[in-house]
Amino acid sequence: MTGSSAASGPEFDGVALPAAQREPLTLDTPLKKALSAPQATALHKAFAMQTVSDLLSHYPRDYADREVLRPLNQITPGANITVIADIISVHEKRMSSRPGTIVEVVISDGGGEFTLTFFGKNSQEWRLKQLRPGLRGSFSGKVRMYRGESQLANPAYKTFESEEEEALEDPTLRLRQKPLIPIYVATAAETSWNLQTMIDQVLRRVGTLPEPVPDDLRVEHSLLDHTQAIRWIHSPDDQEQWMAAQDTLRFTEAWVLQCALMQRHNRARERRTRPRVPAPGGYLERFDAALPFVLTVDQEICAAEIATDMSQSGPMNRLLQGEVGSGKTVVALRAMLAVADSGGQTALLAPTEVLAGQHLRSITTLLGPDLAAELMPTLLTGKLPVAQKRKALLRTVSGQSRIVIGTHALLSDTVAFFDLGLIVIDEQHRFGVEQRETLRLKGAEPPHVLVMTATPIPRTIAMTVFGDLDVSIIRMLPAGRQGITSIVVPLADHPNWFQRIWTKLAEELALGRQGFVVCPAISPLDVEEGSDAETAPLPDDQKTPLANVETVHERLRGFAPLAGYRIEALHGRMTSDEKDRIMRSFAAGEIDVLVATTVIEVGVDVPNASAMVVLDADRFGVSQLHQLRGRVGRGGVPGLCLLVTNSRAGSPARQRIGDVAATLDGFVLAELDLALRREGNVLGDVQSGDGSKLRFLRVAVDGDIISSARQAAFHLVTGDPGIRTNPALREAIARRLTESERTWLNKG
Repeated sequence: MTGSSAASGPEFDGVALPAAQREPLTLDTPLKKALSAPQATALHKAFAMQTVSDLLSHYPRDYADREVLRPLNQITPGANITVIADIISVHEKRMSSRPGTIVEVVISDGGGEFTLTFFGKNSQEWRLKQLRPGLRGSFSGKVRMYRGESQLANPAYKTFESEEEEALEDPTLRLRQKPLIPIYVATAAETSWNLQTMIDQVLRRVGTLPEPVPDDLRVEHSLLDHTQAIRWIHSPDDQEQWMAAQDTLRFTEAWVLQCALMQRHNRARERRTRPRVPAPGGYLERFDAALPFVLTVDQEICAAEIATDMSQSGPMNRLLQGEVGSGKTVVALRAMLAVADSGGQTALLAPTEVLAGQHLRSITTLLGPDLAAELMPTLLTGKLPVAQKRKALLRTVSGQSRIVIGTHALLSDTVAFFDLGLIVIDEQHRFGVEQRETLRLKGAEPPHVLVMTATPIPRTIAMTVFGDLDVSIIRMLPAGRQGITSIVVPLADHPNWFQRIWTKLAEELALGRQGFVVCPAISPLDVEEGSDAETAPLPDDQKTPLANVETVHERLRGFAPLAGYRIEALHGRMTSDEKDRIMRSFAAGEIDVLVATTVIEVGVDVPNASAMVVLDADRFGVSQLHQLRGRVGRGGVPGLCLLVTNSRAGSPARQRIGDVAATLDGFVLAELDLALRREGNVLGDVQSGDGSKLRFLRVAVDGDIISSARQAAFHLVTGDPGIRTNPALREAIARRLTESERTWLNKG
């Protein structure tokens, strides 16, 4: 099989096709016309496939060599697997508890052994003939534990002997007897070889495929043509072929997505908005003159980049990445004042009421009494009393308040702005695309958008690498910051260290400082909503319940090293007034230790807080641990963060915590988070790794490919915005994107 001429016409791989299978298929042919009705229905039910393109884009996740057996000792319980192995023994016996028989088949990789169990109501003599010792085959199913041993119960299977018999009856099946067997993501109903059979059927009838990558790019990057890449990815003769196919499809994926994003970027630039420029002697000039400290060089550079963007007639779309405590708020506030100078308003969207309230207090303090009185920063949250909410809504719609700070309540239909010129989103990973779009539409003209984050989550990095956001970076910490020391406390290895945790916390308190104790849960049965612990499964080796605020708070109050200290609790189930009261008391130094959930993750600024104890640290993700840690060491004293874990040495959880403890660099941690959780759905509103729609492209490692594709896409789309010169590419973009993804790309 060589070149793009392969497989067109009434033959495929040298084998004549029956007359009924000679009608050529296109990528847009519905599966119900390419396969039997039951096959098409099954594929739609299992994988939502509708067209030939959907099926051919279901690439193998792995390949098995008929001659090389995979180690069976790598199989993990609960996994859906497909293995190649030899049959060692077969034994049938009657069930003791009910009528019928059990056939036990032992398979081997030449080293370890594995048991297959088949249950039947009657004799399974026919199965004994199929599964004879000495045969080799494929076995597929879900691994289950029985009496302490892994096994497959009633797995699907196909021996290589049966494949040879089928090939004698139908010569077109010769394709499936190549050395490498593709292994597909499958379901219990649709096994890997069922998918392989259907893909083979379709490949026989697909001719030369449209080429989305221009010839000059294919030559430059030594790529296969698209037809060859698709055939080799599904039916390679050797490793060299499938690796060449992967390289081609990886670049093709980057190319198609880059062109789609570049079209969106161009459309966004074509929109017109009002430039927001500071007025001579205006709010920004007065603010700068009264600022009691000097901005760092990084802050100055970021502020200049933002100011340049906002002076243009195209709306800004910029990410402000700053280390925890690096001073992002003051940079964002300067942008707000430039908007206020032009008569406009800013909406600052925060993920929690605690953070929104903290932003209000810090911004009011930074402005000083005179500017605060003129600009009237206003808080708007869902739990405000009716009278306060009515007053906040009136200030917002009249334009009296130039800075409106709020939670999801800002997205309500009842909230209207007089002149929304800037949206500032703090910790944007807490908000979906639809929520941000709702706020955008509240502006009479497209508002400028500034996203702030201390640790970009995978999707944010993906969009940054893919060129959708301009980026400003603050790496320098303001003068006087002492840094944070992070220490992993492995209780699984050293249970006696638990006492030392509280002694160390007491030592910090004795110096007149304050501390946090962070728990993943509110009570034994109530995990904090929105925390990483909410969806994380309990490790198999962890038998104790999650650390929770209610229990820990009660125990610490009676713990000898902390006797006499003021210890209070804070969590998301409290009312807004309760949370605000406790935070104000903590900030005023009236509370020594705050036992809290992740409600203190962002925005809490108490310079005197020097120590943090994170219990069950393995229940938090990289980003959340970094954010939590940033609540200490914000004043003139060094911070201490104890990451307490029951995870075992060598486990992924222990490794993750160790990686967090080893660095304070947000970009390093973001890359680690990306590698662990992947990039999410790059073209949509799914923001966790499980929603990733990327097949071969990996943002963590394929930056060079993405950059090269982006540069080429820029030149193409700049000269041909509608991509009229490359119909195959235009169709590939339309085919690649779902309706919701196309809608997302068209949003500003």
